[in-house]
Amino acid sequence: MTITAVPSITNGRLVVRGKIILTGIPDNVVITPGKAGSAFLGATSENTASRHVFGLGVLEDYQFLCLFIAKIWWMIPRVGKSGREIPMETQMLLLEAREDSSLVDEDSFDAPDENKFYILLLPVLDGSFRASLQGAASNELQFCVESGDPSVQTSQALEAVFLNAGDNPFELIKDSIKLLAKHKGTFNHIGNKKTPAHLDWFGWCTWDAFYTKVDPDGILEGLKSFSEAGCSPKFLIIDDGWQDTANEFQKEGQPFVEGTQFATRLVDIKENSKFKSYGPDGSETNLRDFIGTIKKRCGLKYVYMWHALAGYWGGLLPSSETLKEHNPKIEYPVQSPGNLGNLRDIAMDSLEKYGVGTIDPEKIYDFYNDLHSYLANSGVDGVKVDVQNVIATLGSGHGGRVAITRKYLGALDESIDKNFRDNNLICCMCHNSDSIYSSKKSATARASEDFMPNEPAFQTLHIATVSFNSLLLGEIVVPDWDMFHSNHTTAEFHGAARAIGGCAVYVSDKPGKHDIKILKKLVLPDGSVLRARYAGRPTRDCLFVDPVMDGKSLLKIWNLNKLTGVLGVFNCQGAGSWPLKEAVHDLPIKHSQDSLISSHARPSDVEFLDEIAGKNWNGDSAVYAFNSGNLSIVPKNKRFQVSLDVLKCEIFTISPVRVFNETLEFAPLGLIDMYNSGGAIEDIMWISKDLSGTLKIRVRGCGRFGAYSSTKPSCCKMDIEEEKFWYNHENGLLIIDLQGGCNLRDLEIEY
Repeated sequence: MTITAVPSITNGRLVVRGKIILTGIPDNVVITPGKAGSAFLGATSENTASRHVFGLGVLEDYQFLCLFIAKIWWMIPRVGKSGREIPMETQMLLLEAREDSSLVDEDSFDAPDENKFYILLLPVLDGSFRASLQGAASNELQFCVESGDPSVQTSQALEAVFLNAGDNPFELIKDSIKLLAKHKGTFNHIGNKKTPAHLDWFGWCTWDAFYTKVDPDGILEGLKSFSEAGCSPKFLIIDDGWQDTANEFQKEGQPFVEGTQFATRLVDIKENSKFKSYGPDGSETNLRDFIGTIKKRCGLKYVYMWHALAGYWGGLLPSSETLKEHNPKIEYPVQSPGNLGNLRDIAMDSLEKYGVGTIDPEKIYDFYNDLHSYLANSGVDGVKVDVQNVIATLGSGHGGRVAITRKYLGALDESIDKNFRDNNLICCMCHNSDSIYSSKKSATARASEDFMPNEPAFQTLHIATVSFNSLLLGEIVVPDWDMFHSNHTTAEFHGAARAIGGCAVYVSDKPGKHDIKILKKLVLPDGSVLRARYAGRPTRDCLFVDPVMDGKSLLKIWNLNKLTGVLGVFNCQGAGSWPLKEAVHDLPIKHSQDSLISSHARPSDVEFLDEIAGKNWNGDSAVYAFNSGNLSIVPKNKRFQVSLDVLKCEIFTISPVRVFNETLEFAPLGLIDMYNSGGAIEDIMWISKDLSGTLKIRVRGCGRFGAYSSTKPSCCKMDIEEEKFWYNHENGLLIIDLQGGCNLRDLEIEY
């Protein structure tokens, strides 16, 4: 069969690289060539409407991974093999295909899958319309386009679904997002954004510690508690509970009415009475005084404040004297059939009933600027902006969901740019593609539903969801894995995931409830973290398996540092079930021989390892297991076995073995008492001296530095001072005890 480089539709069939992907394509479906072998799928209709559902053709017998909006705020993954399994509100569809001419030994695991290629379909924004994919019972793949405003109608959507193919799924998604960003001009790739500085520092969020009862005394108690434990946060998020709000629907003295909490509205941009106090002489202390105090007393570098995109959950209070200049009006959300067809949400049900006090999109910047300038003048360094997807339900009368989202997010970006340095913004509850493809400057966003400490069945879902969502989100923002508790039954599980996630590391511990052993595996003594370079994502062989419910697959997540790779392996089976998917068997949390799952890993699970290995790489890797402390030398594509119980994990540092002076084999591992040990290594250089020489390694941090060395060194020095070291002749493990601070220093290993 002739392999066609550009996707085409012939005789009712979609052909990509010689493979028939869709059959029975209706006559009204059109394909438009794009750049670099990509294309757009679209369709026309005889009718004009604000919402259309178009058939694309039958999809069968292809393994797929999709990301879909399960609840209006959040996206989750699903895998399957036919069109009928694709849920409503799907925002990414990745198919695995194989070249027809390829001969493959299915039992061979020691070579990468060179015969496979991948097809990516991304429903995007087409003018004023937002597209999504869905499947039908007949295995037909459909796409839906909707404006969210009855007055905004069309009879065609020609650039609704972006189509591209490639040999490497990670490069395919990255290249596709870059092509789309350039073509659409409505958003930017993460590589073209400024990332917030808080990402490299340990943080504390007040939410789970206090919920809306947060106050200055509690914050001070918490910061003191961390300091006494020996691990002080350097950034703080003061979450929901600091604002001046009113609940019109909850009468004092009456029983609590479930749902009214979401209809609570903002009264003032200034802090509530909890954050104000008055001295005996009548003097007032306020938010500015408090933030100045905690920064000076507790060594905080960054303080962020929480607010919703509409001000608060229920927007602004129209009767508020202090906010009347913004002229808020009560509007009632209208959810799309896609949202209603998956999981309903109590917050949205409440807002549909009580309404949202919204600001005219043309004037929303003034509100953001007033709020943010007040916070900035109070010493606040940035904001976490939550409840973002609600705006997409308020498009009627404003040009539709895409138009209103773009207005709000554009104004938010402009205000952040003016009032806060370093693009200090965390976006949250913003997974719909209206937001994703309108993200021009925002550079970090929550990648999953909340960490829920009291929900045992949610812990594995959290880890799996973020890693899969990061395939798409990680090309547009730095995915935020949310807070967790260091003193929790799953703390090791969550902490290890965040260490390799390339994300911010922050907890929501209650005062006095810390596990310093966990924290010290994540945080250096100066409060910085060893953050990996990219978004942590599932390995290639995990993309089309269900690591939560198939009962047999481990989840493997890969990332890169400057000189090493890192591979996390997690047993997410047996502790929870995906929403909207029936469990095939009971899933109680078990810890027994029956719940032990074994799988295989290999150094090549870490993508692009050769790009950081350098010209001295001999093809082998030093593989260091964090929990067992085992070191082994493994060829690039050679497998090694991993066995884990439920909610257990192992972190492997994968360090390419470099050859120096023709005979010395060496692979730095980094600070081996940290989850992401290789994040401590900045550079390595060999300095020859006749028959001997010195390895000069730039290192950040202190503690036990590990490396594989084929020869025992004669001496190890840090900044000229000689350091103690231990050498294991059996496996070549070299350990050097690094004393001192966390700044970049030169470690010299002499041979």
